[in-house]
Amino acid sequence: MAIHIDVISDVVCPWCFIGKRHLESALAAWREKYPDRELPQVRWHPFQLNPDLPATGMPRSEYTARKFGGPERAKEIYGRVAAAGARAGIRFDFDRIAVQPNTIDAHRLMHHAVEHKRQDEMAEALFRGYFLEGADLTRRDTLADIAQRAGLDRDAVLAYLDSDRDREHIEKEDYRARSIGVEGVPFFIYEQRYALSGAQPPEVMLEVLEKAYDELVAAPQE
Repeated sequence: MAIHIDVISDVVCPWCFIGKRHLESALAAWREKYPDRELPQVRWHPFQLNPDLPATGMPRSEYTARKFGGPERAKEIYGRVAAAGARAGIRFDFDRIAVQPNTIDAHRLMHHAVEHKRQDEMAEALFRGYFLEGADLTRRDTLADIAQRAGLDRDAVLAYLDSDRDREHIEKEDYRARSIGVEGVPFFIYEQRYALSGAQPPEVMLEVLEKAYDELVAAPQE
């Protein structure tokens, strides 16, 4: 009996990348503590932090100036994020990011990867591409390169991105997340029973996972 964990996130959210690492640590602890139980299944869902950005995005410097009021304030905030990332094993390189992207195409790729059973790999490749390499996620050739790293066929991905396939689905999923009260990401839902907001410590994630599992086992089976 496998627990399902639904993760609502955006690929340009550094706390979502940190949350992914924390979740991986929690799942590793689960595997060690309960070797006879199935590993929980993780499903990723879209949330656009900046849905109104143009398709080509905007300069990162302009974005941070608008969001934080200036480079010094941005440096202070991202310094704290970088420190949290380092504790989770992530070496953020915010200085390499030149474009703040509209992420709908990145989310389309995340959804497309489900068909190939590579969704987690796609999430990892997108996070790494953006936060470690400064990849411009508005460029379809860049997205295709990232998808190839995640195990997808590059030419097939380009053809997919050139279509409008799944765009409406992503918009509906984003709307649904907001309609159930999600205001920030990452947001974790455990077997539709418990929810955690933010990049909570691995031990907290494991505790909630255990509660969800115990309730699922105790619930009458139809």
